[in-house]
Amino acid sequence: MSQKKKNKIYRQPLPNRFVHWGVAISIIMLIITGIGQMPVYGRYLIVQPFGTKWLTSYEITLLVHYFFAATLLFFTTYHIVYHVMKKEFDIWPKKGDVKGSYLIIKAMILGQKEPPSEKYLPEQRIAYLYFVISIGLVIVTGVIKVIKNIMGVQPTNGILFWGAQLHNLATVMVILGVVMHLAAFIVKENRKLLPGMFTGYVDEEYVKERHSLWYKELKKRYEKQS
Repeated sequence: MSQKKKNKIYRQPLPNRFVHWGVAISIIMLIITGIGQMPVYGRYLIVQPFGTKWLTSYEITLLVHYFFAATLLFFTTYHIVYHVMKKEFDIWPKKGDVKGSYLIIKAMILGQKEPPSEKYLPEQRIAYLYFVISIGLVIVTGVIKVIKNIMGVQPTNGILFWGAQLHNLATVMVILGVVMHLAAFIVKENRKLLPGMFTGYVDEEYVKERHSLWYKELKKRYEKQS
């Protein structure tokens, strides 16, 4: 098959891994510095670990927050442009994904065989849409919050109020999304996907068993190239 090692299948190309880890690091730092601006660390952190003193400075956390907001915007823009140019939309939700997710979860709970799936499971596509909405809301409302700090620009009180409230809501949504994303790997079946986000490759038998529709597609592609 295309880009295949012995007993391995290439699932996540370098651009996907680049965006995944770039977004992950950006979000983690945005959460850390966002909490620092409240300011929680200076008020409630009784013991400050070595090297974390800067978290108590509003000015420093604001600058770091802005930096990682810019990196998040860069990685999301790169992600959109790359996949639009490549015309790759495998991760985008499809009709029937809610029912498909239910059937897969039901099969896992009852120990039954899961229905055949494509490159991405239905619940993975739904999770992707959730992150698109929550991260998109973080970016839009974050821009509104930045605008109020530009000299000579003064949005209405209503825009500032709802911008701040929705930014907080989006932040909570992102945090919940990250927790659910990590919790998914408690399920043994999902752990075989982890190597893909580091090396790009996943086990061929896993793909054959759990992503059989994608496996057949890859097999046909390989036969045409041979």
